[in-house]
Amino acid sequence: MSPQTKRQLVVFDFDWSMADQDSDRWLFEVLAPDIRRKMRDRSRDPNDAVQWTELVAECLRELAHDARGVTRTDIEGALRKMPFHPAMKRGIEMLKDPSTPVATTLFVLSNANRFFIETILQHQAIRSCFDEIVTNPADFTVPTSPDLLVLRKRVGPNDPPHGCQVGCEDNMCKGKELVEYLDRQREKGVHFDRVMYVGDGSNDFCAVLRMTSQDIVFCRRFRGLERKIADEISKGEDHSRLKCNVEYWSGAWEVEEKFNKYAKTESFDTQP
Repeated sequence: MSPQTKRQLVVFDFDWSMADQDSDRWLFEVLAPDIRRKMRDRSRDPNDAVQWTELVAECLRELAHDARGVTRTDIEGALRKMPFHPAMKRGIEMLKDPSTPVATTLFVLSNANRFFIETILQHQAIRSCFDEIVTNPADFTVPTSPDLLVLRKRVGPNDPPHGCQVGCEDNMCKGKELVEYLDRQREKGVHFDRVMYVGDGSNDFCAVLRMTSQDIVFCRRFRGLERKIADEISKGEDHSRLKCNVEYWSGAWEVEEKFNKYAKTESFDTQP
């Protein structure tokens, strides 16, 4: 890798990767534990299978029922209380500091939803650090129900299917989304010499498979992505589809350490 390389992209999954919680589950745990219980039971029932984004949308409709009295303000307040580790925030701010030697673009690629992510990032005062957020659309768009957060799939029922062969859910293929983001940047004349991906879940695996030998995935321990990567590595070098480097972490302070390491120009002198 060339020592002159000075531009990198950091891609963040959101739940349990950038944030120290799952935003979908957190909201109902705070505001409506009975709905959270039903959400868990339905997600585990093989006889009542429902796609996750559809299930969250259904639960949001129940949350907005007049009898509950839950308002948009309540939803925003619950999201602002969600755990967000100070070390992750420091690492993000450091990467975007003008004094940091390596030019770094930050991109969110998440299966959560735009309203949740925007609300949390704005509360943490780091929304401006991110170039783009790709996720499921969500907003308060029903005039007659001002407290109903309407959640939709990024790939909706009337859209062409994304055609993923790796196993992504039908609402989003993270591998396709990452490739399309990189293509959009190239069209603007922006080329990244290194991509780093902060992820934890099995739905991050497809994006990780699109990464190259100079790239790095920061994989959270003891979650679905670690299991997927282990299975892929076990196939052996001749058969594994995994090309990027893998570094593991358990706490946000470790991610901050990695960001500090890779924010230095000399980190491009050798392979990770």
